[in-house]
Amino acid sequence: MFHLIFALPWAYVVARTLLPLPWADGIKLTVALVLLIGSQSHLWSRLSSGSVFSPEFPRPLIILLNWLFGGIALLAVFQIALDALRLAATIAGIGGAAPWVEARYAIAGVAFVLAAIGVWQAIGVPRLRKVSIAIRNLPEAFDGYTLVHLTDLHISRLFPASWTRAVVEAANRLEPDLILITGDVIDGSVENRRAGVEALRGLSARDGVWLSPGNHEYLSGYDAWMAHLASLGMRVLANAHAVIERSDAALVVAGLTDPSARSVGKPLPDLGKALDGSPLGAPIVLLDHEPGQAREAAERGVALQLSGHTHGGMIVGLDRLVARGNGGFVSGCYAVGDMALYVNNGTGIWPGFALRLGKPSELTLITLHRAIG
Repeated sequence: MFHLIFALPWAYVVARTLLPLPWADGIKLTVALVLLIGSQSHLWSRLSSGSVFSPEFPRPLIILLNWLFGGIALLAVFQIALDALRLAATIAGIGGAAPWVEARYAIAGVAFVLAAIGVWQAIGVPRLRKVSIAIRNLPEAFDGYTLVHLTDLHISRLFPASWTRAVVEAANRLEPDLILITGDVIDGSVENRRAGVEALRGLSARDGVWLSPGNHEYLSGYDAWMAHLASLGMRVLANAHAVIERSDAALVVAGLTDPSARSVGKPLPDLGKALDGSPLGAPIVLLDHEPGQAREAAERGVALQLSGHTHGGMIVGLDRLVARGNGGFVSGCYAVGDMALYVNNGTGIWPGFALRLGKPSELTLITLHRAIG
């Protein structure tokens, strides 16, 4: 059923865009078959690795499949709009019955050019985004404290070791006080990704590198990955917290598990457990891969929540739908009661839909300041 659903845009494009074109039947058949291959990129991933989440093809082939898949998806949307326009023209009696061949060429060209741009924007080293966040009762010792926020790296055949090294170097150049990672570090098994993640060992911050798991860690072998990431120098916060101290002042960094834990019999997110024993009055920075439960965190007195998961919605317009599935949160800063929520667009992106249009990937430098008033 999963793969049939992704065949529907292909079928619509073939029926409404391709078949009306004045081409030879052999050319139409060839193009239809190429597009069918692209529409089933998730099936090929499943056949290559047993999972739609970790394609084990060479990187150029993954890029090509994402371009085809993205082009088909965009063209299906454009063709629906074109059909609606033709229907309106027919009702108005102004040429709706014409084949509109030139319009079909135009929307196909635009769709596949946009898909190429989208894939190119998705797979590059992320841009630096600087954010300042004011926190009530932030101790003076932490005024100006800097965090590098990474999330959704999705290290895979699409994001290989060279990409990871570039991200690590970019993060380290910022000389942050703390590096925080909110899950979905990988796609694939430890055996297949060992070389790809090795560069993460080089991440360096004054107060360390801290990690909370995302849903893809549970899909890829949770226990093995938590142990391996810890061996690379990351400290895992799974319903747990740590205390960062500056003289007599303290800052709490807490991390939650992900709701996907249910599927593999692991502990579900437990904010009470994560904060149990934390020093009273100390500001809390919470790592939660998914932003949907931010209101609960705000009610529990969290000062700042960092999340990912949404990839910023990937495409302008689509982000509104993604927001609906994540409590209304999709990208950037939000005020949730007295808490600040920052939803990172993602450092990388899932290789099953590597497309970004207007929602760029990011490496985020967050500077904490004392709220005035």
